Amino acid sequence: MMKKKSISASKASLVFFLCQMISALDVPLDSKLLEELSQPPTITQQSPKDYIVDPRENIVIQCEAKGKPPPSFSWTRNGTHFDIDKDEQVTMKPNSGTLVINIMNGGKAEAYEGVYQCTARNERGAAISNNIVIRPSRSPLWTKEKLEPNQVREGDSLVLHCRPPVGLPPPIIFWMDNAFQRLPQSERVSQGLNGDLYFSNVQPEDTREDYICYARFNHTQTIQQKQPISVKVFSMDSLNDTIAANLSDTDIYGAKPVTERPPILLTPTGTTSNKVELRGNVLLLECIAAGLPTPVIRWIKEGGELPANRTFFENFKKTLKIIDVSEADSGNYKCIARNILGSTHHVISVTVKAAPYWITAPRNLVLSPGEDGTLICRANGNPKPSISWLANGVPIAIAPEDPSRKVDGDTIIFSAVQERSSAVYQCNASNEYGYLLANAFVNVLAEPPRILTPANKLYQVILDSPALIDCAYFGSPKPEIEWFKGVKGSILRGNEYVFHDNGTLEIPAAQKDSTGTYTCVARNELGKIQNEVQLEVKDPTMIIKQPEYKVIQRYGHVSFECIIKHDSTLIPTVIWLKDNDELPDDERFLVGKDNLTIMNVTDKDDGTYTCIVNTTLDSVSASAVLTVVAAPPTPAIIYARPNPPFDLELTGQLERSIELSWIPGDENNSPITSFVIEYEDGLHEPGVWHYQTEVPGSQTTVQLKLSPYVNYSFRVIAVNEIGRSQPSEPSEQYLTKSANPDENPSNVQGIGSEPDNLVITWESLKGFQSNGPGLQYKVSWRQKDVDDEWTSVVVANVSKYIVSGTPTFVPYEIKVQALNDLGYAPEPSEVIGHSGEDLPMVAPGNVQVHVINSTLAKVHWDPVPLKSVRGHLQGYKVYYWKVQSLSRRSKRHIEKKILTFRGNKTFGMLPGLEPYSSYKLNVRVVNGKGEGPASPDKVFKTPEGVPSSPSFLKITNPTLDSLTLEWGSPTHPNGVLISYILKFQPINNTHELGPLVEIRIPANESSLILKNLNYSTRYKFYFNAQTSVGSGSQITEEAVTIMDEGKMVQPLYPRIRNVTTAAAETYANISWEYEGPDHANFYVEYGVAGSKEDWKKEIVNGSRSFFVLKGLTPGTAYKVRVGAEGLSGFRSSEDVFETGPAMASRQVDIATQGWFIGLMCAVALLILILLIVCFIRRNKGGKYPVKEKEDAHADPEIQPMKEDDGTFGEYSDAEDHKPLKKGSRTPSDRTVKKEDSDDSLVDYGEGVNGQFNEDGSFIGQYSGKKEKEPAEGNESSEAPSPVNAMNSFV
Repeated sequence: MMKKKSISASKASLVFFLCQMISALDVPLDSKLLEELSQPPTITQQSPKDYIVDPRENIVIQCEAKGKPPPSFSWTRNGTHFDIDKDEQVTMKPNSGTLVINIMNGGKAEAYEGVYQCTARNERGAAISNNIVIRPSRSPLWTKEKLEPNQVREGDSLVLHCRPPVGLPPPIIFWMDNAFQRLPQSERVSQGLNGDLYFSNVQPEDTREDYICYARFNHTQTIQQKQPISVKVFSMDSLNDTIAANLSDTDIYGAKPVTERPPILLTPTGTTSNKVELRGNVLLLECIAAGLPTPVIRWIKEGGELPANRTFFENFKKTLKIIDVSEADSGNYKCIARNILGSTHHVISVTVKAAPYWITAPRNLVLSPGEDGTLICRANGNPKPSISWLANGVPIAIAPEDPSRKVDGDTIIFSAVQERSSAVYQCNASNEYGYLLANAFVNVLAEPPRILTPANKLYQVILDSPALIDCAYFGSPKPEIEWFKGVKGSILRGNEYVFHDNGTLEIPAAQKDSTGTYTCVARNELGKIQNEVQLEVKDPTMIIKQPEYKVIQRYGHVSFECIIKHDSTLIPTVIWLKDNDELPDDERFLVGKDNLTIMNVTDKDDGTYTCIVNTTLDSVSASAVLTVVAAPPTPAIIYARPNPPFDLELTGQLERSIELSWIPGDENNSPITSFVIEYEDGLHEPGVWHYQTEVPGSQTTVQLKLSPYVNYSFRVIAVNEIGRSQPSEPSEQYLTKSANPDENPSNVQGIGSEPDNLVITWESLKGFQSNGPGLQYKVSWRQKDVDDEWTSVVVANVSKYIVSGTPTFVPYEIKVQALNDLGYAPEPSEVIGHSGEDLPMVAPGNVQVHVINSTLAKVHWDPVPLKSVRGHLQGYKVYYWKVQSLSRRSKRHIEKKILTFRGNKTFGMLPGLEPYSSYKLNVRVVNGKGEGPASPDKVFKTPEGVPSSPSFLKITNPTLDSLTLEWGSPTHPNGVLISYILKFQPINNTHELGPLVEIRIPANESSLILKNLNYSTRYKFYFNAQTSVGSGSQITEEAVTIMDEGKMVQPLYPRIRNVTTAAAETYANISWEYEGPDHANFYVEYGVAGSKEDWKKEIVNGSRSFFVLKGLTPGTAYKVRVGAEGLSGFRSSEDVFETGPAMASRQVDIATQGWFIGLMCAVALLILILLIVCFIRRNKGGKYPVKEKEDAHADPEIQPMKEDDGTFGEYSDAEDHKPLKKGSRTPSDRTVKKEDSDDSLVDYGEGVNGQFNEDGSFIGQYSGKKEKEPAEGNESSEAPSPVNAMNSFV
């Protein structure tokens, strides 16, 4: 509700218009920064200079401004202060300078006529609006007058005067009859620009008593009517009969017959006249002539040409219209009226004057203390305008002195400005035809540096592509920018970097070693600040096996391969196209993981097939052509397409139909099944043949329907089972007569492209559909559900018309009618369109969050009013992000996630949340234009969950009866840890498990000495953490207390561990560590990773602990494992490695070099010596085949829980709960690393195992990830493969 009287602007958030500043200081459009900077006022919205108001409605005079601090507003009226507090009818809108004058409650609009000006002021200056002239519209009644009947002789000219009342604005004039039907106009009868109705010559059919002139005053929505005018035309025959009845037989009588007359001008009079028009306006020149026959008007420009693209002829060429006139359009324009008896002409001397217009408008200036700058104000006009300056709304001559300011005509020069130099300057350019007023502020700022780029922002690029790392900054004076690699790295210099003026660092070709942390430092004399960002360089996506050209016989099967290689951290999507379009919707097309198969190939499958691979960072494609051929025909009978028909003949020619006959050609052993008739339109599309109809093969004549205004030729094509014949020779041509259009344009639509327009489009008629020359369209529109008349315009043969000045997003009734030189098409049907959309104004309210569990929440909101949407409601967007974990205060990059809910939804599900965390969210409504404002941020918290397993478990210091256990807290505690649970049991020499002991350990402990154990005994330990919700997943480990005196515990099992690979292009070096009996015979098994093929086996000579695999394929991922002969099939765990890409140049096989072989032999000898030393220091004992025994004695307490246990099996990872198999995978230092979890939504909503409904609800199951994490240092029993190394690197 509006307040009485003005109040100062509130502390609303500001959007500064600083993008137009010209200075050395560039202010980024960062909302947070702009809210903190001081700014002089800027007028953002104001009423037009000449403001005609409806005297029946309230007067609203707009004045909006922005500034920091918010400006206050004041007004002048007719040059003096306007005190709104003394006028009860006047109020000012809150937080605004807009005036509302209450007319509907007793005020009179005439009392508020005058010149108004608004001033917006704050501590940095004052901006002023234009002079706004307020005038109420007027629609006076017609003065009463006695109209005598007009009696005129046939063939004479006649002018019916309208003389409408003078209104404000001037009325629109039109002539109608008593039945409210517009009077028909033509070259003979037409309305002039002054509203009069001109008859070049009258005819008997012009006799009528209801020539009525109407004046429509659009501003007040009123129509005034003049008294009807009577016209009676006497024909020569009736006049002669009258004369004969009144004269004797001896009298000579008889009126002269209608005589033809040469043209004379009815308007303008005389031979010359003058016309003055302003630049940019529309120039209208008129010539209306009398004469019999009716004269034809022609226009020329003496000494020049009429301007192309801006010249139009209206009112049957009696009016010359030139739009957007300029000084170059000045000159003499001659209209020539001509009929068969002669001609006359009139010369109109046109002078184009110009109100002031900008050459260089002054622009806002932002400077630092001590800097220089200029304000330039240049305008032109005819006559040339004068320039005057004001400072804060006061003429600069009487404004307070500023030593840094010097006025030099149209320029103000500033030198060594200080903060007190801030002000708003006004430039006024005026001449006798108008004025221009522009505000431009000078804002002097002293600010320390600020970096606007978010901290720890992550940039990802593809190898060898440019990397652009932002450092958006601001400061006054302008800061200097430096870049460093790493936190304590040296400053970056050199040709490998490009430093942009906006602070951006560019690496033209990013390499793997470009990955890391980059630090941006900004400093000026007021301070220094720095910011760190991260860069990751990814491997490019490649198609390592591309689809190949295929030739296939009909009804066969064909397959195209598309095998890809990509960065392991990027998720690729593969799309197949046919001829650059989607694949046909046909079950014969089978798309596999890395291939496309087409079953039962047909001729229509011919084409180019393209495999496109996309990731979030790059895209690659490869194509291949498929050619379909027929099977070899049997030689017994030759079947062929028929020969073309011949001897085409046209008979029975009518306006809309004709008969075509022909003689068939040879059918070539395959009966003709049909004939296809095609036509060519030699008038509109010569050389283009169109389908007309198809008839059975037994028919050789056909009756064809024709369209008007088409020059037809026909041809016939015969069809049999083999195919189509060549076309016959064309028939003779047949030109049909012109007619009115039969149909109107189709697909009429009205969709606004801007908030204040309506774009009406349609599909134009084809050439032959025009039915005649001069095809045009009558476009009509009116606002729906508003009592308004249709507005119409006739346009050329185009397919679009733009209506400007419409309200935002209102429905319109629209129709488009075709017409040509012969007349109109039938009345078109109406369609409903909408003017342009604007951004929604209101944020959703009453946002509520209901937390369902530790990873899922439901959000509710109230729908916004449909009127505030200002467009088609598309749905709502929920922005949510994690603020912090409640269990630890670690800093992390805040990544906002977005869920979109289509339609008028009022709730949605938020999946994939992290337990025991604080989140924020807001909701925004979305229409076709974009998003509306955000609702206030809503804070909610997720409850605790079960923790992940401890990060490691390490067992050290074995003694006769004790072991020391050390562990790390869970990587993801998911709540407050309350304790650790340790379970352990002995394992005897027969591999049986002893009684299970359980110990509860306080959560703040990280080590434990376990005493009173049996000597020389192996124990198995199970360890997990607990929150108040329950126990997390556990890790296991085994250890042995030391032997008694004189005895040694022999390892209970052999093991092969630490399998490492070093891969090259076509070979790989495999090495391993072995613990077990001497003289083991090793072998290496390998295969392509992910393949189901059998393992390939290579025997290792002797007891070496390394081997070289040769003959590998470049750029391929392999799996490898090492085994020992005679040890119950014991093998190591699998490792994965990838060979290098194929190189263009020849590579040297290092494995064949003598120095390398010698080096490997020395390494093997050294390892053998170390193994012998280790074995000597151990006691000998029995073997421990872990795989067979532990499979049989798995601990029942570590199996995944089922539904009846209160949990869901889908949440558990089976591999985390199994006893150790295939030998102990425990590292030598007894440390177990827990796999890091991944909190990406990909694992919950967008991966293979889960999806989201449109409302955000979760579909599918939460599935544990099976992907291994990379090894680090000596904490894993597996050495890092190239793939794992890449994972850890990224």
